[in-house]
Parts: sequence; C-alpha cells; structure tokens
Amino acid sequence: QVDRFLYQLRLSDDVLLDVMARFQAEMVKGLGRDTNPTAAVKMLPSFVRALPDGSEKGEFLAVDLGGSQFRAHQVKVFDDGRQSSQLESKSYPTPKEVTQGSGAEVGHCCVLLCWSCCLQDTAQLASPSGQLFDYIADCLSDFMETRNLKHKKLPLGFTFSFPCKQTKLEEGILLGWTKHFRVRGVQDTDVVSSLRKALQKHQANVDVLALVNDTVGTMMTCGYDDQRCEVGLIIGTGTNACYMEEMRHISLVEGDEGRMCINTEWGAFGDDGALDDLRTEFDRELDLGSLNPGKQLFEKMISSLYLGELVRLILLKMTKAGLLFNGKVSTALLTKGKIEMKHVSAMEKYKEGLSNTKEILMGLNLFPSEEDCVAVQHVCTIVSFRSANLCAAALAAILTRLRENKKLLRMRTTVGIDGGLYKTHPKYAQRLHRAVRRLAPACDVRFLLSAGGSGRGAAVVTAVARRLAAQRRRLDAALAPFLLPPGTLREVRDRMRAELEYGLKREAQGKATVKMLPTYVCGTPDGTEKGKFLALDLGGTNFRVLLVKIKSGRRRSVQMYNKIFAIPLEIMQGTGEELFDHIVQCIAEFLEYMGIKGARLPLGFTFSFPCRQASIDKGTLVGWTKGFKATDCEGEDVVDMLREAIRRRNEFDLDIVAVVNDTVGTMMTCGYEDPNCEIGLIAGTGSNVCYMEDMKNIETVEGNEGKMCINTEWGAFGDNGCIDYIRTKYDREVDEGSLNPGKQRYEKMTSGMYLGEIVRQILIDLTKQGLLFRGHISESLRKRGIFETKFLSQIESDRLALLQVRRILQQLGLDSTCEDSIIVKEVCGVVSSRAARLCGAGLAAVVEKKRQNRGVERLQITVGVDGTLYKLHPHFSTVLRETVKELAPQCDVTFMLSEDGSGKGAALITAVAKRLHNVGQK
Repeated sequence: QVDRFLYQLRLSDDVLLDVMARFQAEMVKGLGRDTNPTAAVKMLPSFVRALPDGSEKGEFLAVDLGGSQFRAHQVKVFDDGRQSSQLESKSYPTPKEVTQGSGAEVGHCCVLLCWSCCLQDTAQLASPSGQLFDYIADCLSDFMETRNLKHKKLPLGFTFSFPCKQTKLEEGILLGWTKHFRVRGVQDTDVVSSLRKALQKHQANVDVLALVNDTVGTMMTCGYDDQRCEVGLIIGTGTNACYMEEMRHISLVEGDEGRMCINTEWGAFGDDGALDDLRTEFDRELDLGSLNPGKQLFEKMISSLYLGELVRLILLKMTKAGLLFNGKVSTALLTKGKIEMKHVSAMEKYKEGLSNTKEILMGLNLFPSEEDCVAVQHVCTIVSFRSANLCAAALAAILTRLRENKKLLRMRTTVGIDGGLYKTHPKYAQRLHRAVRRLAPACDVRFLLSAGGSGRGAAVVTAVARRLAAQRRRLDAALAPFLLPPGTLREVRDRMRAELEYGLKREAQGKATVKMLPTYVCGTPDGTEKGKFLALDLGGTNFRVLLVKIKSGRRRSVQMYNKIFAIPLEIMQGTGEELFDHIVQCIAEFLEYMGIKGARLPLGFTFSFPCRQASIDKGTLVGWTKGFKATDCEGEDVVDMLREAIRRRNEFDLDIVAVVNDTVGTMMTCGYEDPNCEIGLIAGTGSNVCYMEDMKNIETVEGNEGKMCINTEWGAFGDNGCIDYIRTKYDREVDEGSLNPGKQRYEKMTSGMYLGEIVRQILIDLTKQGLLFRGHISESLRKRGIFETKFLSQIESDRLALLQVRRILQQLGLDSTCEDSIIVKEVCGVVSSRAARLCGAGLAAVVEKKRQNRGVERLQITVGVDGTLYKLHPHFSTVLRETVKELAPQCDVTFMLSEDGSGKGAALITAVAKRLHNVGQK
C-alpha cells in the first residue's frame, strides 16, 4: 500500500532517457531567436566567453546574493604557476523585510544588520528595491572597512542567483524572482545599475565589472582548478545548470566565433506542460501552495527548498489513509514547512537514519512505530532518488550536447558542482553520479565540488574579464596597423597611379620600381583565331606543357591537353642551363606522349617573371621572384635560353612565337569571351596586373597608334620606400627572411606566397606576449613556411567551426584552446583583408587610368582574374571588389574568372600574333 502511493515517483531509465530527450529539445528551442520567446527553458547568454587559463591575477571583491545569507568576499588571485587564490569572506543575514520587499524603514533593516555587523542607522528607503540594494551596499561597505579596503579601488563581481537577461557582462535585467525572494520594483530593471547607484550613495570605491549567476560562478571556480570544467551545476535551495555553448548555435547573440556560457535556467523546465505526465498529485499540491504557482516546476521536483515539503504532503496523505501513525494527524504534520531538507537528509543517513527518523517524527508530535519509521525513511529515499534521477537526466542532455558539439565519440569533461543538497545529503551525490553515467555512457565525467562557492567564481569571472580586456587591448594594438582606413587606401591608390605614370616615361627606364613593361601584344582575340598551338607555363613550383586546338566560326571552341611536371627545388635554385634543360626534357616527354614530336608547332611561352621585351618573342629577365634563384638568367633573353636548350637536346624543333606573362594570358583568355576585357589580374602565389595602354602614352616604344598590353609588374611597388608608412614590423621580418630582401614589397603584402608567413610572424609575436598558446612557442611555429596560405583559406571559411580550426592548428603541431583558435582566425582575417584592400587600391588606380585614357565620365570594363588567392579564399574576392567600387566610383568593373589564363592565354596570344603577322604580310 505504501508503494502504491510512491509508484508515480519511481522513474525507470527509459523514462529518464525520454526526459533527457525532452530537455535537449527545450535547449534547442531556448537557443533559437524565433523560438526563445515561447521557450520555458530560457537558455540565457551570460556573456562569459572564456574559462580561466591560469594567467589571471589581481585583487577582487565579490558579493553573492541568492541564498539564505548574503556574502561579501575579498579574493586574491596569484599568477604563480600554481593557479592559487586566497579567499576572505563575511556572511550577513538576508531578513524577510529585505528579501520580500515589505517597504520597512532602513532603521528596522539596520537593527537586523546590527545583529551581525553593527551598522549604524541611515535614512528611510524610498522603495523596497532601493532597500535591497542599499542593504547590499551597507554590507559591502562594512566588509571593506573591516578588511581595510576603503582606500583601494577594486573590481567587483556580483553573483546574482536569479534569471536575468544580459546583453553584456556588466548588465542584467531581472526576468523574475525565484526561491524565497519577492522584492517589488526590481523585475524588468538592470540590477547592476541599481547596485552602482547604491554604491555611489555609500561612496564605495568599487567598479562593478561582471554580473554572474551562481551556477556560472560555480563553473568558473572549478574551471580555475580544472581547465576541463565547462559545466556548472547547483543543487541546493534552487537548482540550475550552465555550460559552454558554441556561439554559432546561439542565435540570440551576434557573432559565430568562439563559445559563451549559457545559463539554462532549467528550473522552469516543464512550465509549458512538458512534464505534466510525470508530475504527481503531491507536486501539484506543493506548487499551488508555493509563492509562484505554475512556475519553476522542475525546480520544485528537485531542489532542497521543496523536497521536505513534498515528503510532508506524502506523509499527510498516507496518515489520513490510515497507513501511518495509526491514522492520527498532528498539528505539526498539517503545518506547511515543518519538514525541511535537513530532516530528510538526517532520516536517510546510513546507520543512525532510523533513530533520526523516530526523533524527528516525535518532534512533530507523532508517535511512530518501527514500521512507520521504515516507511517514512522509504518515502524520503524515493523523493530524493527521483530528484537525483531528474537532475541526472537534464545534466546528461547537456553533456551529450557538448559531446556532439565537439563531434567526439567519447568525451572527458568536468562538472563543477555546488549546493547544500549535493553537499549535505548522505547519498545524493552517489545517486546522481551513477545515473549520469548510465544515461550518458560516452561521457567520462569528473564531478568537482566548488571550493569557495559562487562568490569566488564571480571574482574569477571578473579576473577573466579583466584578462580578456587587457589581452584585447594588446591584440588590437598588434593588429591595428593592418586596418587601413579609407583615407590611407586612397593615398595608396594615388601613389600607385603616380608610379604607373612614371614607369611609362622614357627617362624612368632603369629607375622606376613599377617597370610598366611593354609586352608587344597589340590586340585581343576577335574570334577568327584557329589552329594547333603549343603552350608552356612556368611560374611556380610546377611546369605545364599544353597542346591547344582553337576552332573559329559558329562552332568556336578551345580544346586543351596538358601534362604537369614538378620543378625540384634544386633546379629552381640551380643554374639557368639546368633549369632550361629540365624544361626541354618535359616538353620532349609531352610531345612523345601526344605523338606530335615531328610537328613544328607555333609556341607561346608563359613566363611569369618580370621581363623586358624588345618584341613579342624576345624577353630579357629583369629579376627572379616567387622563390626562383637560377643563376646566369637575369639580364638574359629567356626565349634564346629556351632555343639553346632545344638545340642541345637536338630531338625536335618549335616555332617560338611569343613570350607571355601569366597576367597577359589571363586578360587574353577572358578577352576571348568578353571583348570588353582589357585588364588582367593575378592574385595567387604572386600578384600582378596588365592592361591595354594607349600607344601614345608608352614613351619606351615607337609609334602612337593603337594600343599595347603593359605588364605593370606592380609587385615591386614600394621598393623605393613610397609605401613604407603602411608596412608593419611583421612585413619587414618576412621581407628580411625572404630570398629577395628589399624587393617585391607590395607583392609580399598581397600575394599568397607570403600571407601565411606574415600570419606566422604575428602568431610568434602574440605568443611571446602571452596572448596565444599559453605563451609557448612550439618548434612547429618556429619553422619558416609552416603556415601556408591555403590554411588561411581553410581557417577563414564561414562553414568551418572553431573545432575544425583547432584541428588544422593541431595538424601544424599547434596545441590550441578555443580562445587561441578565435585569435588565429582573427589574425588570418586581418592579414587577408589587408591584402585584398591593398590589391583593390592598386586595381582602382589602373581602372581610373583607363577611364581617363578614354575620356569618359563613366567607364564600363571587365577585369580577367586568375590565381588561387582570388579563387579559393572565402573572402578575398569580395573585399577586393568592394574596395575597387569604393576607390573608383565612376568605374563599373566586371570581374571575370579566367579559365586557364597561363595555358589557354599563351596559345591565344600566339594565335593573335600569328593572325596579326599574316595581316601585316598581306
């Protein structure tokens, strides 16, 4: 018969798994911007974005409001390598006149205060809300006086254990009171603002930096001792949990980077009816008699404030049914609140439980038999067991979500825990642990009891906030030189324009840094080109040979066959003869492979290095870039060197028609599709631009009619010092460690070959400052070239979660935290964004020049683009286009992706050259 009364309180594991699934659904609902307003579980963002990392230090104050006592704390945090802290506390009563807002005068309040802290009487309070915060300020002033802290200005963390809506760490709008608090005039107001006003009135010299829920404080306290701790749990007068959620899942807060602690406010789970099938008649009766009927229904099934009353209601009904105490009900048993949680805990003790039960029942004027004592003890066990099981189900839901967020099959984590029920009940902790391990078997959980409680936690949150603010200032200072304002970009555009103009002048030859090399390409495709052509493509670590078949007429098409050959480092940096012999060997293999070794085909040679041309088939190498260092090449005609190598091999002969820069090839490829394309841009391993210039402006070439493509070789922009004012110390370090110090300075700020190295230099500096990787510079980070630009593209991808960023960094041998990953992503972002903006500023100078050449108010032009940085980086192309639009507002620029500019483009230039040659002969 006793079990019949308790049957509904027994929950099987299947039921608990169902509760776990329901809570997971409630979490998702609470995190969604659209679904949050109707969610019972509010999932409140706390704006606590980081856990302690051990580098926190300083002296802090903390105040803690939410339990049966108000506490003030002085916390000293030491950066001594042992993560030690020192806590001094003082407790003050929280009288009913303060917690329930009776509007009593402060004189009466201060009489209560005098019992514990001998405070003097003050003026009458204007309102109950003012009374509460004046009381807090009074207590804190007393504490500071007794600790001799009045002369210091200290940061303060405010633990406020009630649901608040926060938009920043130092603000909180009270959503509603819980537990035994009912102060009028506080709901829907900012409690931090109210506290600050009260502190100013009392002339307390403190700075409120953080508002913290007690659950968050618990997690942070334990996180200071164990960096795996990312869940906080309170099981005491009230109950609640918090955990570190991925920002990308929190649609209530702007931004996708990093994590933020979510205060679940799970006490309200079931307020929307989600647990109605599990609530018993006793739960309903208890709720109706509470201060807040219909609210905090989950808390009323779990927390110590209600479990004693739940036991009383069950015992009362059983007694009335004649199952206990011979059916005799005492006045005490009829009185609400007569059985408290401390009685339940005492009755469940292992050895003395039965004797405790008898003593407690007799204190209620009941006269129990031994069977009555056993039955009452059984009721207590069932009620507290259900509490532990329900708590475990909700906690298992949080742990499972954490594990799934991290995409782990198995997860090790720590739960920081506090609360009188957990700490004082003889069996609660054991029951909770066992249930969690059954319900979340893939999570290896350590339960860590909070030392110093939520007050110490508030101080830790404040310490972390201060550390992050200091780190932010230092990080901003390091990255500020990369954030180029519009005025600076306009100046870069104008200086580029001046260098373009200077490079076209006859007297500038040999002196100009932007070489403005004539290519002798005097036309773009008109659609009549046809035939078979060979193309060679040398410009990076790979070398390509292509056979290109061009058809004209209505079935105009370009077919390509190619083979890629590697160029070993020893060839790139060996002798010129070895390099060109290797190239010819590759050509021979391709001709053999295609079965065309006997044919003397016209050939276009894409040679993506600065050359000074005297005609379309003569190109003298000005200087190597992109890691090439082959000797005896600079100052030599590369076409002659290729012809000599072909002669040395003596296996085949080719008609070398044109030597082409890859930028020109890109323009020609897009020009084949769009006649309006008169600019070519490469944004890849290197950076360069070409464009069709009016012959009358090119002083280095005879003739004034028509146009000629100019290869700007703008990578050398700034080699004369004209952009030194925007170069950072990191740019200088990259330049000094390169193969060509002092050269290609603009390219070293904008091209894929160098961006990863700039990032590496910044990461080393930030690590030295203690802002990254716990201040430890790993061997991997010391290696030049380890941080390739492809990693920037991967890390900056919008689709990539921070967990995946951490994996990329781990592949590079960099053991990073979540916070490290956020910083690395930000560094990558500012470096690539600056590169795109600088590139855009340079391109704006070119399109503006084209507009003025044509003498039009508004220019419509197409830019052919190629290069892995432009094609593969998630944001580079967008930032580049926006910058050009901003800096050249009178130009409508269309960007067209080139389809194999260096291969197809070389063949098209060769075809155009052949066509123009034939026209000239006719």
